Amino acid sequence: MEAPPRKKLKPDSEDGLKLVPPASYGLFAPFRALGFITNHVPFVMQVHSARGAAIATQVNIVTCVGRSWAMWSGDAMKLLFVGTDAPSGITSLAMIDEDVWAASGPSVIKYVRGKQAGSLSNPFDSIISTIVPFGSLILALTLDGRHLLVWDTVSGVLESHITFDNDFAATQILHPATYINKILVASAEGGLQLWNIRTKTCIYRFDPKKLHDSPKSNSPCSITAITQSPAIDVVGLGFSTGEVSIYDVRTDERLLRMHMEGGGIRSISFRADGQPVLATASAAGNIALWDLNAGGRLLHMVHGAHDGAVTSIQWVPGQALLVSSGEDNSLKQWLFDSPTGPPRLLKSRSGHHGPPHLIRYYGEDGKTILTASRDRSLRATSVVRDTRSHELSQGSLAKRATSLNMPVSNLKFPPITSISYSKTRSKDWEDVVTTHQNEPTGRTWHVQNKRCGRWLFKLPEKIGDRRIDPGVAKASAVSACGNFSIVGSSTGTVQMWNMESGLPRKLFKLPDPPEELVASGSKSTARSVTGIATDALNRVVIVSTLDGTVNFFDFHTTELQAVMALPSSVTSIVLQRESGLLAVICDDLFVRLVDVETQRVVREMTGFKGRILDIAFSPDSRWLIATSLDSIIRTFDIPTGRLIDGFKTPSVATSVSFSPTSDFLATAHVDSVGVFLWANRAQYAEVSLKSIREEDILEIGMPSVQGLAEDESVEAIVALTASDSQDVYSTPAQLDGELMTLTFLPRSKWQTLLNIEIIQQRNKPKEPPKPLEQAPFFLPTLPGVDHRFDLSKPTREGEAEEATTSAKRLVSVQSEFARKLSEENLKGDYETFFSYIKVLSPAAIDAEIRSLTGIQELLLFIGALTGRLRSHRDFEAVQTLIKVFFRVHGEAVVANDELREPLEELLKVQRIESSRLLDLVSASLGTLAFVRDTI
Repeated sequence: MEAPPRKKLKPDSEDGLKLVPPASYGLFAPFRALGFITNHVPFVMQVHSARGAAIATQVNIVTCVGRSWAMWSGDAMKLLFVGTDAPSGITSLAMIDEDVWAASGPSVIKYVRGKQAGSLSNPFDSIISTIVPFGSLILALTLDGRHLLVWDTVSGVLESHITFDNDFAATQILHPATYINKILVASAEGGLQLWNIRTKTCIYRFDPKKLHDSPKSNSPCSITAITQSPAIDVVGLGFSTGEVSIYDVRTDERLLRMHMEGGGIRSISFRADGQPVLATASAAGNIALWDLNAGGRLLHMVHGAHDGAVTSIQWVPGQALLVSSGEDNSLKQWLFDSPTGPPRLLKSRSGHHGPPHLIRYYGEDGKTILTASRDRSLRATSVVRDTRSHELSQGSLAKRATSLNMPVSNLKFPPITSISYSKTRSKDWEDVVTTHQNEPTGRTWHVQNKRCGRWLFKLPEKIGDRRIDPGVAKASAVSACGNFSIVGSSTGTVQMWNMESGLPRKLFKLPDPPEELVASGSKSTARSVTGIATDALNRVVIVSTLDGTVNFFDFHTTELQAVMALPSSVTSIVLQRESGLLAVICDDLFVRLVDVETQRVVREMTGFKGRILDIAFSPDSRWLIATSLDSIIRTFDIPTGRLIDGFKTPSVATSVSFSPTSDFLATAHVDSVGVFLWANRAQYAEVSLKSIREEDILEIGMPSVQGLAEDESVEAIVALTASDSQDVYSTPAQLDGELMTLTFLPRSKWQTLLNIEIIQQRNKPKEPPKPLEQAPFFLPTLPGVDHRFDLSKPTREGEAEEATTSAKRLVSVQSEFARKLSEENLKGDYETFFSYIKVLSPAAIDAEIRSLTGIQELLLFIGALTGRLRSHRDFEAVQTLIKVFFRVHGEAVVANDELREPLEELLKVQRIESSRLLDLVSASLGTLAFVRDTI
């Protein structure tokens, strides 16, 4: 049984989806899932106390997040550990000392510090629903309630199992305090039995009529919660009818009875700091507090403590602190300032409790994602640290909900339909604008202040003396400067507001539909706006309509500049401001790219087998990522218009967003409350941009909460291996012999070489270096800019002769610069020599040029410059070297006639190549101007 922790497993998903090995990933590899806090599985609490102390000093909380679990610190609610994925969904959790046990399918898995260390096998091969620690044993109930399994956690052996009667479906297990080898088993029929697990005998069967009152309907009153009270022999029972019983199992007597409105009881817990208070939680999300000394009097009712059913509540030992978890993906701590006072929310960790349908990266650092969900919330999800994630406040909804006796979720804004933002003025005023379902307004948000904004942009109901139908706000846009917001409606109204003052500024009037739309019968009485965008310089406002038009307005004068009629209805648009490309999603399953400058369609992307839901540009405008109802996320190469990557997910991705730093692709899915990150493998390896077919698209498992382990991260981002090496294109050193090629080195290197004397003079030390008191022994050095010592040792005999000839020997040794120059072919391209120059620093190049002393070396250097110009390579480097050469050796050049003929040849080649360069630049500029004006 005992084994060292293993590396992270690669299990199959719940639906049998075969995971693709990392080497088979395309452009994107699964990385991590965000926004998961807890689900319907009750949490478990780990308490550490000092020896003999009754107050817990350290509390850890373990919650279930699907196929994995997460451990949170009780003091700061920080994430401590995330377990590796189990083969199937986890149904129950337990802790024994420092180890976490999880029931997954028919097995129970042991985790040590987040790693799977072993498992317990189930001979019945049935799903396990509940596990409970019992000393060194693990007790488990099967989902059908027919069997109770007992394992020894030390040996991993199944010690025994108990089979219940057909009319008894076990649902809950409790070990009563001080009862040796005995457990209470509750059933879905409302029965309770006391069993001895060693002898496998039923000791006593409690009469269901004594446990609870008979329900009015014929439906069974099942026991849904059972817990031990601070008093020995007394337990608390919760029923599906909302009834709560305090029962003495020794005397078989019910001591107290309470009833909680709002659904069945999901969890009960006795206060553990000496106060006679019982807390109960219901399926409606409410938490009730009962005074046991007053006969079960209701002290407080926390309405809407969770937006979904409360899955578990538990008091922290020795503290007035109650921890609760709910199906709304939240974990909360409630503090009681007085024994009978109402609780207040102390700390919480929460995420969306409804699947997010719209996500957008916020800012340029790629650390925050704005997510909107059907749960009517807008959240800022942190990519780097979970504690930084938060929900943007919509006001004091809790107080209003308490006074109105209704859930908080009913008071929230309607679901968001569009999000737009600009961080340019985020420190001054609101920076996000949203539109909401069936609302004629746009709302502002301030992400930095974590709340909704001051302004409500209500669409006009009257233009001049004419009343109009404002319709429903459908789309929004915030200008790049952050000063203006534009909102469009379902009736064709497009209005601009000032973000600082909230005042309306301009009204954009949509024209009548084009003639081709009228002829085709596409004209409608109300032109619904489906998308709005503004360029980076506030020159153009782009408005798309449902009838298939894209309208271009002047930002300042609101005049209509152009109208594009597309062959299909337009559902949304996305503008890449840096490149001026507008992506238009059409109902005919096409994504059309429009050049904003020319108002022409330049690319069409197709191949979708379902309605296109969302699109996103890569930051460099190289790729377009699209998701559709066929559960495939496709990546298109914009320059070629080809499909270069695609992968199928287990569920449909409703929204996608590409990180501004190009490292991750974020997706939201229709059946999950989290946000999933996919690593961009092109950031770490060379990627083949070969076109793929639909048959090449593979199914990939979803990212896990834990993310990739360190060793798997390297494996997941390995370079893509092309099946045909001929398809992989490598850039040659020179594209064409007639073109001019530069060195591709930073311009600052050659600028430093030109100004090396000024730089050296500026950096000259103020005082000369002080001589050392004891100079070291002398080691001769070899000539050149590289510091190399002459390590040859003279023999004792003839040391004097060797010393006298050492200077001659050292002078005869050439530097590396001069050696490479002399070894070059006089009619070649001097590739080796110039490759050596490129790796030298500017100061070293200047020193080497100054070291050219003889006429022969000057002739060789002039020939190298001439030959490099003839090869059309390193043009800017040659120009810099020519200037430095004449500045250093100008007097020697004038005084020696031997250099005249090579210099005339250099001047001739220089004029020819300079003229060629000007002609090439002029031709390129003319071609670009022609393409821009004609396409």
